[in-house]
Amino acid sequence: MKTNFRQDFPILNDEANPVVYLDSAATTQKPLSVIKSLENYYTSQNANPLRGLYKLSATATSEYEQARHSVAQFINANEDCEIIFTRNTTESLNLIAYTYGMENIQEGDEIVISILEHHSNILPWQMIAKLKKATLKYMYINDEGIISDEEIQTKITPKTKIVSITQVSNVLGVATPLKAIIKKAHEVGAIAIVDGAQGAPHMATDVQDLDCDFYAFSGHKMLAPMGIGVLYGKKSILEQMPPFLRGGEMIETVSEQDATFAPLPEKFEAGTPNVSGAIALKTAIEYINQVGFSYIKQQEEKLMKIAMEELSKLPYITIYGSPDYKKHKGVLSFNIQDIHPHDVSSLVDYHGNIALRAGNHCAHPLLKYLNAQSTNRISFYFYNTKEDVYQFIEQIKKVRSYLGYDV
Repeated sequence: MKTNFRQDFPILNDEANPVVYLDSAATTQKPLSVIKSLENYYTSQNANPLRGLYKLSATATSEYEQARHSVAQFINANEDCEIIFTRNTTESLNLIAYTYGMENIQEGDEIVISILEHHSNILPWQMIAKLKKATLKYMYINDEGIISDEEIQTKITPKTKIVSITQVSNVLGVATPLKAIIKKAHEVGAIAIVDGAQGAPHMATDVQDLDCDFYAFSGHKMLAPMGIGVLYGKKSILEQMPPFLRGGEMIETVSEQDATFAPLPEKFEAGTPNVSGAIALKTAIEYINQVGFSYIKQQEEKLMKIAMEELSKLPYITIYGSPDYKKHKGVLSFNIQDIHPHDVSSLVDYHGNIALRAGNHCAHPLLKYLNAQSTNRISFYFYNTKEDVYQFIEQIKKVRSYLGYDV
């Protein structure tokens, strides 16, 4: 079995500009096959799909729809038409809010999310709650970042109409109890939305098994280019929703005063689509399938175990979330006593070419809940190595001395 995947990533093998890349939760690096798929499209297949009757356009259309089929298989959607291409997870979640949310939320209704959410899964629901005079409720977590069954049972009530939950926290790396949350949502007649941005790259996801009503994720967090995202929705729900954007491709007929709309999925894909991005996403999925989620999990847990064991030896380090390395899903947030995370990031980059994240990670409410204004965050993917982790640890050990503190 192939395990030397790192050699497929040009940016990780650039000896002139070496980098220890530990920010894959923000965006992953791209394998050469994905890069070449973009080049191939623009050198031999570039045409506007769906609109032309000539061969080049027909080829672009075929490649675009094959990409949709690949995504449907990847998350086990029931039909290809349940896959809507968007720009990213943020746009996917906003699409649901502006269509389903605006049409179905009434005064006095409740929308339930969790304190773990990324801003992309908070702001749309704040907007809907304010506009519709609904209530936005949060499920909270224990010391290890876990949403308890008690929280699920008490926060999701007969007044709840939408439950929108992350699959994996981008700060703590913890996986949420999706099945229990979705089951409870359906018991009270609510729909269940899953933000899969941090889940889809790291674990096999079966939307039919989850029984979620919507599932959103971004290509750039799973080896594909930036600018291509996915929204899965159950066909029966999507068919009842109004369009999100209006214009080319999403229409069936247009008169001077009215219009009728195309069937799924075109109804939600106004304008010229990101064909190259969709094709590259298909290539990325093929690559992930070659790697295998079992290997991804094994590699991430191996690296996380080392990182947590080594950081735990340092008395000036605070680690957030579970002490169990297996519950971090490739993501670890920490702080160094007396040193602002921005300084940590700058120092380890300057002295050791270490790329890690520092800040609030688009999760202000969670950081406030954790009593931390900001944190450092490292995030692994299968292309990282033990050497990456040890180089990171060596730099972390030096950060306090760089600024004149006792180590």
